[in-house]
Order: sequence, then structure tokens, then C-alpha cells
Amino acid sequence: MTTVRVASSRRYSPAVLWRRRLAPWRTRRLLETHLLVLFLCAAVASTALFFSYRQTQRGATALATREAPAVQGLAGTRLAAVRADQEARALVRMHLVDVAGSGETYRSQLSAADQGLSRIADRTDQDLGTVMGLLNTYSTSLNLGTSQYRDQPLMREQKLDEAHSLLTRDTVGLAPRLNELQRTQLRHARVTAAMGRWQQAGWWLAELALAALALTLLSALFVLRDRCGRDWNPYLLAALVLTVLLAVFPVLTTSATEGRLDGALRDLQQITGLSRQTGAGLVEAQQSVTRTSEEVRQRLDDDAWTDRVYLATVVGGLLVVVLPTLGLGLRLDSDYWRRR
Repeated sequence: MTTVRVASSRRYSPAVLWRRRLAPWRTRRLLETHLLVLFLCAAVASTALFFSYRQTQRGATALATREAPAVQGLAGTRLAAVRADQEARALVRMHLVDVAGSGETYRSQLSAADQGLSRIADRTDQDLGTVMGLLNTYSTSLNLGTSQYRDQPLMREQKLDEAHSLLTRDTVGLAPRLNELQRTQLRHARVTAAMGRWQQAGWWLAELALAALALTLLSALFVLRDRCGRDWNPYLLAALVLTVLLAVFPVLTTSATEGRLDGALRDLQQITGLSRQTGAGLVEAQQSVTRTSEEVRQRLDDDAWTDRVYLATVVGGLLVVVLPTLGLGLRLDSDYWRRR
């Protein structure tokens, strides 16, 4: 009974079944077919891996160098503009506006808002001309309301009210315009960080091609030992190991990168929410924005290891094309092609 079971298991083992499936093929034609399939699968897998991984890197770089700084800059600009109005009104209300050095806080906030918009202009494709002009007009009205009309309280109050209106007026005010810019920039950041449909298709194609490549390599190794009586081909074995590594490590690295980008997006959303602060708590909101912005910068700058994985993927992709071609090509040349 035991002998029958062993014979039955051997009869239906994968090796026996695959040997029967390949039985109608001549050895030379079988090896040449394996060579062609290996080359096509390796070329497709390497190309899909290269473009998909490269797109992930580009998205991370764009978020770190352009989109995230723009979101952070807009948040800082809005908070600085609102706080400048608050500080100027506090000076007038407490009759400190004429005291030497008393207006440094609101002036520094105006300067920070202006510098923030100037830096953002280099990092976004949005038109900031209207907002920058409105900020200049707002700054002028605020400066006139605090620096001039010392003996004309009504004119001073009018200029301060004018500045406040320029800041808060519905739709066309500085703060509403900055709100709209923030929404648009945050949407750009989400699109930049998201994995697009074509990129997802590229990853699926790469993984399927690598799976087909691994199975074909196993089949080629089986044919060489079964038909040709050869030992394990080192080129094909090396290609098999590389195929497994390429199927695992780039995907894990991309998953980790996507996790970092998702975390950065959540922080950017928090920064945008903090920038909508009005009234009391502006100082704490500015400090929180600065602290969270630094965390985002550190999170997005931590990509040295992804660059190394990318270079290893490029080299591995080239080797996984060359090694199977070299391994089967040398065997075919030695056993068949030279005999023509």
C-alpha cells in the first residue's frame, strides 16, 4: 500500500506533470522559446518598474520642494497678515501707537507676509499678482493708520477700518483670497502625492511580469536538468534571486514612501486648519504651524534610502534582462548553434 501511494504521488507530482506538458517540444526549440519568453518578461518588468518607481520618486520630490512649502507659506502669510491687523489695532486701542518702537511687531508681521508670498511665487503655478497687490494696499493702509494722522483720530480710525476691510471683505478680501489659494494648493498637493491610475497599472504590470519571469526561470532550470543533464545554471539562479528581490523591495519602499506622503498630507491639512485661526491664539497658531512645518520637512527629506533602492532597482532590472539571456544563450550556443 505504501509503495502504491509513493508511486501515485510521483506520478502526479509537479515535475512529472510539467515533463508531460513539455514532452511534444524538441529540446532546442524549448530552450529557444524559454529564452524569448525570459527576455520579453524581463524587459517588460524592468521597464514598468523603472517608470513606476521613478514616478513615485518624482511625486515625493515635487511635494517636498514645491507643494508642501507653498501650503506652509500660504498658511504663514495668512496668519501674519491677520496678526498684523490685530497688533495695529491693539496699539491704537491702548494709545501706544506713538511710543517709539511700539509698532515693530505688526511691521514684522507685514514683512513676513510679504516675504512669504514672494517665496511662494517661485513654488506654485497659481497667479499671485492680485493677492500681492492687495497685500501691498493693505500694508499701506495699515501703516497710514498707525504712522500718520496722529492728531486726527477719525482719519486714523478710517484707515484702520479700511485695512480691516481689505483683509476680511467677503470673496475679494485678502484673507478669503488666501483661503482660496490654500484650498487650491492643498488640492495640488493631494494630486501630486497620490498614485495615479497609470502608475498603479504600471506596478501591477511589473509584478505580473516578474511572476511570469520567475515561473519561466524555474521552467528553464527544470528543462536544463531534465533534458540536458546539466547542473543548476548559475546565471539563471542569480536571475531568479534578483527577480524575487525586485518583486519585493521596490514595492515595500514605495509603500513606505506613500505612507510618508500620506502623513505629510495630514500635517499640511492641519497647518491649513491652524492658519484659519482668528482672534486670540494667533501666536500659538503661528508657533504650531512653524513646528508642524519643520516636522513635514524632516519627514519628506528622509529619502536617502529610497534613492539607493531606486539605483539598485535600475541595476537589478538590467541584470535580470542580461543574466537569463546570457545563461540560456551560452548553453544554446554550446549545444546547438555551433553545430550548424
